[in-house]
Amino acid sequence: MNGCGPVVVGVDGTAEGLAAVEAAAWEADRRGAALRLAHALTWVSPDVPAGVAPWDPDGAGTRDRVNQAFSDAEGRARRVAPHLVITREVQVGAPETVLGSESRAACLTVVGTHRIDGARGRLHGSVAGRLTARAGCPVLVVRGRHTRTGPVVLAADESPRAREAAGFAFAEASERGADLVVLRARRNGRTTADALSALREKYPNVTVRTPAVRGRHHRALVEASVDAQLVVVGVPRGGTTAVLPGSEGRSILRDAHCPVALVPAADR
Repeated sequence: MNGCGPVVVGVDGTAEGLAAVEAAAWEADRRGAALRLAHALTWVSPDVPAGVAPWDPDGAGTRDRVNQAFSDAEGRARRVAPHLVITREVQVGAPETVLGSESRAACLTVVGTHRIDGARGRLHGSVAGRLTARAGCPVLVVRGRHTRTGPVVLAADESPRAREAAGFAFAEASERGADLVVLRARRNGRTTADALSALREKYPNVTVRTPAVRGRHHRALVEASVDAQLVVVGVPRGGTTAVLPGSEGRSILRDAHCPVALVPAADR
């Protein structure tokens, strides 16, 4: 893959955050991209002692904690890919705002499934959705097992944005040397069928399987994620949930057994 920018990952010093860093390092290495470590500082009360920066009421304490989080993250990344180019960035703001800003120049943004600011806020479906609404690139939510085996699973429907997700899923399957399992939400319409036909020609090395979906679509995705290395879901840019209706989109982030890629696209 030829990335258009770095792989950005949220750093918070937690075990979940370090797992996300490892995944991001692997993604950056195979893309030939740099890795950008981003830390979001939540703005604190202005009632701090005179001469102390409002974002650092503990004086050097906050700076030391942030530097330690960066050092731990860089060490973990270098264990995965020793020769990566790694940069650091600290911004004041909510995690989804900071990472959304960083994502505009990135090829991929990676986040863990729990805290990503080290003190407040937890990454769950709604926060991931808010990040995706701001993101300028796909968002990889690292959860469950992170394996290099198994298929890539695509959640497909008939919306225009399904094309973006399908293109990303085919590219991932091709680069990973994996099969692509396409689970369709509906059988009517031509959007998905047309997109898949063109992408089969573009990626002839990808074996595509389209098993019948029995029962609820999101449950089929969760079951397929047990043996998968990645689930790919299209999301509306400016929206808050995945392409699946209502709470089903959020349930994929909550229940999937492997990382989930949220691919933003405009509904046209």
